[in-house]
Amino acid sequence: MRLHCNQSSRFPDDIARPPRQIVHRGNRGPSKVAGEQPRPGVAALAARLRDMARRLDARPSGRNLYDAATTALIGALIILVFATFDDYAISNDEEVQHRYGELIIRYYRSGFTDESLFGFDNLYLYGGLFDVVAVLASSILPFEVYHIRHVMCGLIGVGGIAATAMTARLVAGPRTGALAAALLAVFGLWYGGMFNHTKDIPFATGMMAASYVLLRAMRDLPRPPCRHVVLFGLFLGMTLAQRATGLLLLGYVVIAILLQMPSAGGPTLRQRLRHACESLIAFAPAVLIGYLIMIAFWPWASLQLLNPIHAIFAFAHFHYKIRTIFAGQVYFMDAVPRWYIPTYVLIKLPPIMLIGAALTFLFASVPQVTRWFGIEVRRREIALLACTVLLPLCLQVIAHGPAFTGMRHFIFVVPPLAVIGAFGLDTALSALASWRRVAAASAGALTVAFLAWDAATLVRLHPHQYLVYNALVGGMQGAAGRYDTDYWGNIIPEAVDSLQAHLDGAEDDPYWPSKHPYTIAVCGERMAFEKEKRPGMQWTRDWERADFFIAPTHMKCDLAIPGTVIARIVRLGVPIGVVKDIRAHRLETIARRPSSRRTP
Repeated sequence: MRLHCNQSSRFPDDIARPPRQIVHRGNRGPSKVAGEQPRPGVAALAARLRDMARRLDARPSGRNLYDAATTALIGALIILVFATFDDYAISNDEEVQHRYGELIIRYYRSGFTDESLFGFDNLYLYGGLFDVVAVLASSILPFEVYHIRHVMCGLIGVGGIAATAMTARLVAGPRTGALAAALLAVFGLWYGGMFNHTKDIPFATGMMAASYVLLRAMRDLPRPPCRHVVLFGLFLGMTLAQRATGLLLLGYVVIAILLQMPSAGGPTLRQRLRHACESLIAFAPAVLIGYLIMIAFWPWASLQLLNPIHAIFAFAHFHYKIRTIFAGQVYFMDAVPRWYIPTYVLIKLPPIMLIGAALTFLFASVPQVTRWFGIEVRRREIALLACTVLLPLCLQVIAHGPAFTGMRHFIFVVPPLAVIGAFGLDTALSALASWRRVAAASAGALTVAFLAWDAATLVRLHPHQYLVYNALVGGMQGAAGRYDTDYWGNIIPEAVDSLQAHLDGAEDDPYWPSKHPYTIAVCGERMAFEKEKRPGMQWTRDWERADFFIAPTHMKCDLAIPGTVIARIVRLGVPIGVVKDIRAHRLETIARRPSSRRTP
């Protein structure tokens, strides 16, 4: 059943409006409930809040201003994607992921006879939607394949910010939408990851888009519009075609149905069960659509019906020799502390987002506060968004699953958290405006200052924004050597530039006067170096015989080989990578060896 409300509510005109209590002009407080006597001042505060909300909504120009700000931000981000995509290195996973996309296409072109993709490392446990699209695009467009991948991923990341803004606008209006977009845009792991986290960002964007559609459908349960069901199915399929973790969306559907269940004080149990069954049946077409999209881009999932679930259990038992660092202690991925992921979430997020989220949970958890601030009608939607954040984190803590590279695999919880944070900030600003406009203006200026500071930090970090840490751990200075930093080897392009500058500035080379290529050892993926290398440079896997060594400081890889540091990559006063001349060390090592070992 579609819900209607007075046109003067805070909700934008283009969204469904939940019912609200109408307060007449002569009534200075909410209607009294038997046995309840409002305290002096509380009723007046509540009335002022409602009057303020009506005045704000009576200004369409204000709504247009916030929408225009969101649109301008999205446009600026799109420009930045095209202007800076080449500054980001090829990540450690991109080469194998792109190869996986090629194998999926080969599987179809061979008439399902070439099954080499099913034995390609552990990639068969993932969907290949992004990789297949990137391979097809590279066969059409006259651009370098990794440029195409980075532009695609960057634009998808901007789409995730747009989906976050739309969700926040749906819940609480244009100002909340603008705040949510800004909060996510200044989150370093999102912005910096938009270019080369080609599995994590598309998945997170799909999850946020699906959550937005689910919120819209939730308002019309048990008979949501067909367009919402179809859209939810499309986004469900897109997320599952990236990772099996997209199955969480089915759990969110169940939670939405339970939250929207008719009140226990009204309908009978039978009526409530009927409501739930009708709602579940309404989403059945979405599940079918999602399944078809999933198996199209994830062939292994089509071999057995339960393979997506098997993939999740396989992830939970990964035991690769991958190391990570947490609070200064090095762990293998299957032995990390239970609170590894929640801790990384707390120390990576912008402080203003954490403050806003804390305010929302405070406002929404106390019924009397929700009545004072006029947000009671949105508690269900906030509860659903909270579940999309807390449920994955709780499952990770309870199951004590493997984890590495910080919170990268859980970045999908951040967009809904940005919505929650924006809602708390917006509600607090509205409350302050009803009390003292000067206080609201000061709080607004402080919010803008926080956002500007975070944005300036990302500019100083460029193109290593994903390394950012907040003040809870002392920023990057406090995190260096204690938490994961440049696990993708993003310093390689800048390191190659620094090495070339050193070679250009050397008038004569006492170690190697001949003209053959310099050999370079790299603590990172070969492909990232091969894309950036200059003439006269050659990659080598033999670190002991290399001329130069490039390494990030992550996990102390820069200390793997002694040598003379000829360049440092530094951000915010913290060295994140080095270039070493290791020829003198190599010659000394050879000189110390027994002569019989040096004789051919």
